[in-house]
Amino acid sequence: MRSSDDQGSSSKPFRSFGLSIFRKMREKVRSTEGIHESGNADVELFQKQVTERFHELSIVSAEGLLSVEWIKNLLDVFMSCQEEFRVILLKNRDQVLKSPLDKMISDFFESSLKALDICNVTRDGIENLRSWQKQLEIVQCALHSPQRVVGESHFRRARKALGDLELAMLELKQSVSVSSQRNRSFGRHGSSSSSSRGRSSSHPSGHSRSLSWSVSQSWSAAKQLKSMSSNLVTPRAKEVMATNGLAVLVFTMKSVLLIVLWTLVAAIPCPDRGLNIHFHIPENFSWAAPMLQIYERIMEESKKRERRNSNGLLKEIYQYERCTRRLIDLIDVARFPLTEEQKTEVEQGVQELDMVCEIYQNSLEPLQRQVREEVFSKIVSCRNEGLAILARMKIVLILVSNNKRFCRVERVRKSSRLQVSRQAKNLQKLTPITGESHIQNKKKNHAERWEQIWGLEADRARKDMLTDHNVTGYR
Repeated sequence: MRSSDDQGSSSKPFRSFGLSIFRKMREKVRSTEGIHESGNADVELFQKQVTERFHELSIVSAEGLLSVEWIKNLLDVFMSCQEEFRVILLKNRDQVLKSPLDKMISDFFESSLKALDICNVTRDGIENLRSWQKQLEIVQCALHSPQRVVGESHFRRARKALGDLELAMLELKQSVSVSSQRNRSFGRHGSSSSSSRGRSSSHPSGHSRSLSWSVSQSWSAAKQLKSMSSNLVTPRAKEVMATNGLAVLVFTMKSVLLIVLWTLVAAIPCPDRGLNIHFHIPENFSWAAPMLQIYERIMEESKKRERRNSNGLLKEIYQYERCTRRLIDLIDVARFPLTEEQKTEVEQGVQELDMVCEIYQNSLEPLQRQVREEVFSKIVSCRNEGLAILARMKIVLILVSNNKRFCRVERVRKSSRLQVSRQAKNLQKLTPITGESHIQNKKKNHAERWEQIWGLEADRARKDMLTDHNVTGYR
């Protein structure tokens, strides 16, 4: 799928950006007090449900936070909120093209494109985690053998597999770190053997990469989150009133989308993951407190020393890396024949490895399937349906506009005809005397003309009679 890349790079650290966003949002809180009362029953119920669901996510124990099961519950909450958001918009579809709601919905659909990219890289990150399973299976076969004695050759085989796994983890770390941490080493606790250092030095950062991402090399998860957070603007009171509370609905859903995507980037390996983007919401929203609590707990988790250079904050990744480091340290210091204490430590390490492998097999695949088939599909279907509604509404508006224009033309034509008829009637009312006198004058002139003609003929006839009489009398 085509990724929505952000051009250019930021020279300032993300921390300064986050502080500026934090100050900006604090200033907006003072000017937006009381706008959370939307006046729309559906929107109020939606906010109440968002509050309850995120409250349940925020009160989990430290062991449950950022585990695979917790991430799956977070995605379930997101999909339920997305579905309710879609239903409310469909119920109020006659208002989606009215300003300023049309701009808000367009911005939300634009953020959905960035969400699809993050879903793709999250799926790829989980796939990269699952690829480590092959090396762990080699270590299991080499060290977990109840029917035979584990010898030095088995340790060498396990150490080679762990070395390859360490390189894969280092390679993934370089791809997910922010620019300031690109060249930082794996940072394994404890000292490593010379063979391990030789293996790492023989594979420079420019070696053939086995990682595959569905986005371009310039794609950055931190930039995507930065762009989404900059577009997260609290609606004003007049906007809430103009949209009948739907502006609060869109703002709430954009906040839910941002916190869910930020959590995925924090937990799962993805390119250029930066978490120092402050997520702040005005506290007058009921769901702001549980969201901010989740944000603060995850930030505290990322600042711990053992999690600072991790590939991801997912609990299973931490268990995976800790188990791998422990086995590497045990194998590096092992000297044959093994002492009873060393055998016991190796057996405990293998048992922990078995538990981690079982968790990977049973949890990562369902999580990957949920991101790919449910979350991604839900975002696509909601966006397509929303765009289709907007397109249909625009067509209706065009038809109505054309109809109004046609009616306006018809009214002009009708008014022109009425005006002409009125003018004709006015002419008839204004010119009856003038017309009648004209006809009478014509008749009078005609009669006078005939009188003149008949008068001339009569004079001529009289003259003829006189002439005849004179002639007759003369004779």
